[in-house]
Amino acid sequence: MSLTAPAPQRGTYQVRTFGCQMNVHDSERLTGMLEDSGYIAAPKDADPRRGEVDVIVFNTCAVRENADNKLYGTLGGLRPGKDANPGMQIAVGGCLAQKDRAAIVERAPWVDVVFGTHNIGSLPVLLDRARHNAEAQVEILESLDVFPSTLPTRRESAYAAWVSISVGCNNTCTFCIVPSLRGKEKDRRPGDVLAEVRDVVDSGAIEVTLLGQNVNSYGVEFGDRGAFAKLLRACGDVEGLERVRFTSPHPAMFTDDVIDAMAETDNVMPQLHMPLQSGSDDVLRRMKRSYRSKKFLGILDRVRERIPEAAITTDIIVGFPGETEDDFQRTLEVVEASRFSSAFTFQYSIRPGTPAATMEDQIPKEVVQERFERLVALQDRIAHEENLAQEGRGVEILVAEGEGDRDAETRRLSGRARDHRLVHFSLPTDLPEAQRPRPGDLVTATVTHAAPHYLIADSALEAGTPLSAGDPRFSVRRTRSGDAWEAGVQGLDAGGSCGTGHGGAAPAGPVTLGMPSLRRG
Repeated sequence: MSLTAPAPQRGTYQVRTFGCQMNVHDSERLTGMLEDSGYIAAPKDADPRRGEVDVIVFNTCAVRENADNKLYGTLGGLRPGKDANPGMQIAVGGCLAQKDRAAIVERAPWVDVVFGTHNIGSLPVLLDRARHNAEAQVEILESLDVFPSTLPTRRESAYAAWVSISVGCNNTCTFCIVPSLRGKEKDRRPGDVLAEVRDVVDSGAIEVTLLGQNVNSYGVEFGDRGAFAKLLRACGDVEGLERVRFTSPHPAMFTDDVIDAMAETDNVMPQLHMPLQSGSDDVLRRMKRSYRSKKFLGILDRVRERIPEAAITTDIIVGFPGETEDDFQRTLEVVEASRFSSAFTFQYSIRPGTPAATMEDQIPKEVVQERFERLVALQDRIAHEENLAQEGRGVEILVAEGEGDRDAETRRLSGRARDHRLVHFSLPTDLPEAQRPRPGDLVTATVTHAAPHYLIADSALEAGTPLSAGDPRFSVRRTRSGDAWEAGVQGLDAGGSCGTGHGGAAPAGPVTLGMPSLRRG
């Protein structure tokens, strides 16, 4: 939606995203600004290596291992595209751009624009300036220019939306480069957050994920340490909002008022991502993680006391500098006690610019690998055991697009349960095409099989009496989100497709300005 006449068509674009959910959300802003400026998503099969895209934007990550080499290798592959289409523009933004700055243009002179994490709103102007001046434009700000949520947005999904509540981080974890690239935490006012939540719900979404580097420190900037729990409760009053999630909290600042809000707010999902990083108190101390394993386990106990069905996930780093075999055993013990439904496990690798990069006692790669394999084996066993407990239970699944890699082969659809477990489910063999659930619709089914990383719900295929309305074996509730997804596929949404990801068009979602005062009817 725009307050002015549509901009003239200026060419095609692709946005390629690397890294965390914050980058994914920033890319929704980048695509929104490009479309607001008159660019359109490139065809799905357009290849910038052949010069078939007019503007390609890389939203980079500096956290992943070898991020620099991967970016520069990708940029090198685009040199022939620039030769084939001299008018093609290449832009690099995000955390790696914030870190490397003008060095990107020095290593890849065919790059036209470099912008940082604090000025993503400058992209269209920088593209114009680079074209007009016929030279690369590098603009890196040291602090936030405009809060990203005030920028035009092309949302990837018609049925689920990210809503940023803060940017930046005030923590000083020794392994993390994010604070130096994203800056100090800046909080949005609760009224602005809730206005955007209502706006995305008005546009068709029934699920919202509140996003921040450390969501449970939300409110400290404007003097209300209880603001996050209040925000969760306020989301419970948003009509039409059926699922609320958030990521990521920090164990050191996780308080009981948040647990109470989760337990007492119907649309806040029974799911919690709680980063452990290490089960060793000595390692946590060197990481500057201001909690210890006893406190971490106590949080999980209190969550499960109030929300017995909660699925808890985590992040764990293996092989942090100085980690001994005894330290690693402490991690295995905490993982065993925590009963995580899943875990994102990482092998520590040096990140230049972080305090940990210069610590003594860097662990040999082969030792880290062996420990990593033991941790993965333990967590896979626990996840499988936890999933086996789901067999025979009814689950409500928000049908998604692109979740199941083998859906076409297995003739199943996929989606997420309320606790965020991935569920692959079968349809009744005699289900008419007109009644087939769409992405954004809600399906109820019964879990028939559990694997370590997903659930199977083939209850619709069970022999017996015919299915009836509300049958726990299989039922479908068509939603506004399904309607919005279908409208996008049919081209009824004026925004068209997103064009984010790795070269293909994303599911059609609405274009909004992200400004809370602007509401879609």
